[in-house]
Amino acid sequence: MEATEIAKKVLSGEMSARSVIEQHIEIINKIEPDVNAFNLVTAEQALIDADEIDSKIASGETLGPLAGVPISVKDNLCTRGIETTCSSKILEGWKPPYDATVIEKLREAGAIIMGKTNLDEFAMGSSTENSAFGPTRNPHNLERVPGGSSGGSAAAVAAGFSPLALGSDTGGSIRQPAALCGVVGVKPTYGRVSRYGLVAFASSLDQIGPFANTVSDAALTLEVISGHDPRDSTSIPEKPLDISGVLNQGIEGMRIGVIEELSGKGLGGISKDVISRVEEAIKVFSNAGADVESASVPASIYGLSAYYVIAPAEASSNLSRYDGIRFGPRTEAATTAETMTATRTKGFGDEVKRRIMLGTYALSAGYYDAYYGKSQRVRTLIMNDFAKAYEKFDILISPTSPTTAFPLGDKTEDPMQMYLQDVCTIPSNLTGHPAMSVPFGSGEDGMPVGIQILAPAMAEREMFQAAKILESESGKDIE
Repeated sequence: MEATEIAKKVLSGEMSARSVIEQHIEIINKIEPDVNAFNLVTAEQALIDADEIDSKIASGETLGPLAGVPISVKDNLCTRGIETTCSSKILEGWKPPYDATVIEKLREAGAIIMGKTNLDEFAMGSSTENSAFGPTRNPHNLERVPGGSSGGSAAAVAAGFSPLALGSDTGGSIRQPAALCGVVGVKPTYGRVSRYGLVAFASSLDQIGPFANTVSDAALTLEVISGHDPRDSTSIPEKPLDISGVLNQGIEGMRIGVIEELSGKGLGGISKDVISRVEEAIKVFSNAGADVESASVPASIYGLSAYYVIAPAEASSNLSRYDGIRFGPRTEAATTAETMTATRTKGFGDEVKRRIMLGTYALSAGYYDAYYGKSQRVRTLIMNDFAKAYEKFDILISPTSPTTAFPLGDKTEDPMQMYLQDVCTIPSNLTGHPAMSVPFGSGEDGMPVGIQILAPAMAEREMFQAAKILESESGKDIE
């Protein structure tokens, strides 16, 4: 059942919030042991929250638009008194003393948190295999990955554990797992959603966004969590988004560009079945009255290289606080320096250590200009090329992921092959622009394929209008 429908029935009294939560707990108990989407299921608290919602409705109180709707949240979002681990041993057992802003907004809207979802440790990965608590599996095929780093959130929605989930997106960590799990995933404009209470990976790239089964549910959730927050210095001083009102306005006359460099024409490694779905999406948009043409964003091919200098550099700085002194369980040694080393050696996984070392090297004396400085200049080139493209087009499209979900363990021994899974999604993080993945058919292996819709900064409304059209034609014969 869609989130909007659940809220409508709960608010009208047709269904109780408790019955909704009980139904979802039953599904979790049945399927979760195989999927491992959650690090923690908060079933008892969810039932208490549901009873409170039902009590408020019975007394005639006005409730928010997500009243009684179950939602799962990525385990790098702070939840007061509830363990927040980032799927890392170094934070195991840590209970934040406050809620992230997005958690506050969800509670105000009446949503009920079902649990904290699994992720690649500190959001560093593309398959949710880098978790200290074991990998998450794709609900469509338990031998395949769900994508990452927000794989637990994507899997929770795909498996029916909750109709909504929140994730974070630093280089595609919402959109890529959304594509692999066959759900909608949205990365808003940088600053649209407060990052207060999000455990930082790369602060100039991180952004929180929703997962949902439908475009309408994703739009409603984004409306709820968006808006200015004075506690986040990067928060845009704008009112919450209003997207739902434009979803059905169509795309007649919209100018849509297909990014050459992120398709089979300009980028190797894109599977034929993914390219076929993109070609079908082009027909859908053309049939709906849009003007669709090829678009060139030349510098986008350098996105992966720039990202894997900038993101590790910021991670190196952000993760320095996990030393056994300020955060995390301590591994004692003879001196303070040795204690920090022992704590980090034991507490961090291999991928996190790899990125910290890369980032520290890129920021070190003698290499800063050659690596970090140059990567920032490349980032500017990418921004400029997208700005030129958006002078001609209202939105752009590309594949979300180069392939469908790959087998567990298939890329864990080759970091470069894993990094290439984000080649289509990274550019939007570097520019700060919004982008989303919409499920659109399947590949030859029967696994979901996602189409990525990109838009200029602050143009979420146009992006969602196109997404709604694509969703309405998914699964149909297209001519």
